[in-house]
Amino acid sequence: MTNPAYRRSQLEALVEAQGGCRATPPLLLKADPYFDLAGEEFGRRLLLTTDTNGAEYCLRPDFTLPIVTDYIAQGAGAPAAFSYLGPIFRQRETGPAEFDQAGIELLAQPDGDIALDQVLTFARAALSLYGIVPQVHLGGVGLFEALLAQADMPDAWRSRIRHRFGHPEAMDRLLTRLERATDQPRSEQPARDDLVEDVTARMVSAGLSLSDGRSPAEIADRYLEQQALDAAQVPAATLKLLRDYLAIKGDALTALRQIEALGEKHRLFLGGPIRAIRRHFEGLGDARVSFDASFSPRLDYYTGIVFEMRGQGGTILVSGGQYDRLLERLGATAPIAASGCALWVDRLEAEWPK
Repeated sequence: MTNPAYRRSQLEALVEAQGGCRATPPLLLKADPYFDLAGEEFGRRLLLTTDTNGAEYCLRPDFTLPIVTDYIAQGAGAPAAFSYLGPIFRQRETGPAEFDQAGIELLAQPDGDIALDQVLTFARAALSLYGIVPQVHLGGVGLFEALLAQADMPDAWRSRIRHRFGHPEAMDRLLTRLERATDQPRSEQPARDDLVEDVTARMVSAGLSLSDGRSPAEIADRYLEQQALDAAQVPAATLKLLRDYLAIKGDALTALRQIEALGEKHRLFLGGPIRAIRRHFEGLGDARVSFDASFSPRLDYYTGIVFEMRGQGGTILVSGGQYDRLLERLGATAPIAASGCALWVDRLEAEWPK
């Protein structure tokens, strides 16, 4: 039986073999970007500290964000490849807060599909070092966005529905709300000036300040905006389309055929993203591949294809995909293609047959 030190040296060699730059971001990073991009849910897992000026920092919780941030600072645009293997720090329900992560990040590559193939090949090779034939779980962010762009609905709802993609509970609540709204009669909007006057009177009557916090005009505008959104009803047929699509999951080939049939039924053009997904899963060899139409990381900068690779017990060992919007979110002035993945080294070592 190969000893753990030898397996780790093999993983180290695989990381080095990816070429490009071996990234070693600082251990202490500014915390604000993580809160801005990943939200409070991820923020609760950070190990935080503050400097003498009150600025908040965290121990490095991942490699992707500092790698991409430094790439932009150095003048984003040229193709770049990064690999890494080292400690990250996150609070977890079980296990130590410090553990190792390995991975690659491919930025501004001339062909995004080839870059994703390299990411998937790296992930498969890493798992094979530990004797693991993974269960591969695919999702199609680009496929859902293509469906959403063509679906019959008021434009105001598209971004709100997209924002909930990958959050099954939140998506279900929103679709339920929209389904109920289709049965409600539309009420006449009050005039803005009348509404501002009414809000002002109510605030004065309740002893509330008209200058601290939101003004009566801001409250009235927010109310009218929400009323206008509620009045922009999504057709019942579109809501059923979304429900039917998001319920599709299972064997990748079968699931994609179901999506093709759904697209034909509703006269949607989904061929491009479906072909891309099929091409990538056909290149995964003997791995068991499933597709879940509702699967996406809870981060809206992911695009195209996303994936997880799991061990025999369902533990996530690798996760990654295409995240073309991240660099623009961090300040890049033009779209830049990006693909990458992260491997949970402690979980890989735990999966090794004893």
